[in-house]
Parts: sequence; structure tokens; C-alpha cells
Amino acid sequence: MDSKRLDRIHIRDLLVRCIVGVYPEERQEKRDVNIEITLYADLRAACKSDRLEDTVDYKTIKKKVVAAVELSSFFLVERLAERIAEVCLEDPRVLRVRVLVEKPGALRFARVVAVEIHRERENDGSTVAG
Repeated sequence: MDSKRLDRIHIRDLLVRCIVGVYPEERQEKRDVNIEITLYADLRAACKSDRLEDTVDYKTIKKKVVAAVELSSFFLVERLAERIAEVCLEDPRVLRVRVLVEKPGALRFARVVAVEIHRERENDGSTVAG
């Protein structure tokens, strides 16, 4: 199915704490990061059946993302975003994912710095930048 025609599930404003940063003061304590995830999938079966088994279980994905992030320690927001995308693509129904990670207070005079990545599943099951 063409990724432009895929249905979308949005997880917005997921606030999680983790170690992320390259400077020593950033690596001493967990800090808040805000995550937005868009899961691209074919939801037509679920729309007809009204059954959880026919859709992407976004609660399960959210729990896996939170666990992966809270137990992690990354230098770069980019790597953190990539790890989140990897977790989302573990679900075979997720064909593509958009991940936006915001790091509040990363720059003086800026409310937030954000990194956005797009990844999709290849026909062989691997993932590529989208």
C-alpha cells in the first residue's frame, strides 16, 4: 500500500524522562523529553471489525517506548529518536513511523530543540530512512 494512503495513529505529548546530552551536566540527571509518534498502518480491517486484534495496539507500543527511553542513556537526540522508531517498527503492522523528540531547555532563549525522523519497513522487514 502506498504510504501516502496509509492510515495514521498519533501519540502526542508523551512526556518521558531520560539521560540525553553530550555535556557532563546533561548526563547527571534524567531530564524531560516530549515525544510525538505517528504510526502508519492499514487500519481497514479494524475499522470494519471493531476488534483490537485487527489494529495496532498503541498502548503496548507506548509502554515499550517508555520502557526503552527511561532505561536509556543517549548522547544525541537523533539516536534517541532512532531507538523509538525501532521500537515502533517491531510491530509488524506498523509500516512507517514518524518520530519527533523535543528536548526542552537545550538552547538558551529557545523553548525547545526538536529532531524529527521518518522510518519505514522495507519488503524484507528491514527499515530505511523515509
